[in-house]
Formats: sequence, C-alpha cells, structure tokens
Amino acid sequence: MADDTVLDRLLLVGDLLQRDMERAFADTPLTASRVGVLWVLGASGPSTQQAVAAALGVSARHVSGLVDVLEQHGYLTRRPHPTDRRAVVVALTPEAEQVVAAMQREHAALAADLLDAVDPADRAAFDRGLAAVTRRLAALVAEAAGS
Repeated sequence: MADDTVLDRLLLVGDLLQRDMERAFADTPLTASRVGVLWVLGASGPSTQQAVAAALGVSARHVSGLVDVLEQHGYLTRRPHPTDRRAVVVALTPEAEQVVAAMQREHAALAADLLDAVDPADRAAFDRGLAAVTRRLAALVAEAAGS
C-alpha cells in the first residue's frame, strides 16, 4: 500500500467508517440516513422537518420518509407547530434521547481513540490539513452541483 494516494486513504477511511456504522446499527432499524435525523435532533432539539432537511442538505420530502419510519419505530414524535399551521415539529422520544446520548458518547470515544493514533506533536498539523482537505472537497462538491 506504499503507492496509496491521499485520496485512496480518504476513501478507505470513509468506507471503514461506513462499515463501522453499519455494524453498530445492524440489529436496529437505523441506517446512516435515519441516524442523521436523530443526530440533528439531538444537537438542535425539536425542529421542523424543513429545518432537519436543511441541516442534512436533503429535501423535506426525503426527511418526511425518514421521520415516518423513525416514528413507527418509536424514535420520534410529531406534533403541530405552535405558530405555523402548515408545519410539524419532530422531537426525539425519551428512549431515542438515550440512544442519541449513547451515540454521542461513542462518537467522542472513537474520535479520541483515532486521534490517539496521531503523534501528539503532529495533531495540530493533522487537524489543519484535514480541515483544509474537507473545505476543498466541500467546495468541489458545491461547484459540481452548481454546474
């Protein structure tokens, strides 16, 4: 693997993270997309489906389908928006709050474990480099979406 490029390594990291998520949620109705909804609501609190869709960068229609499934499995509740008759507010159930709290703890533990693989003297440079690559990839994706 001495000939691996940075892109090869990034693709491998993405694949490994995806496989780890699939393994973690194998015995649940959760998928990466459904976890994304839970993650957003865990961070923001009760929100409209429109706000969740905006946070995830997907359509409100897509989020509506995800919310349907998550509600059926007891992860979310829907209620009318207090001031907008057309909007619905989605919120985590108490059980889902516990699931999200556990995911947040596991997320922090994995982040710390992965960072432990980087020499402490290299961590600041690693973080700057990873942030720069992330910004550039985001710009390339946005550019391609606009064309």
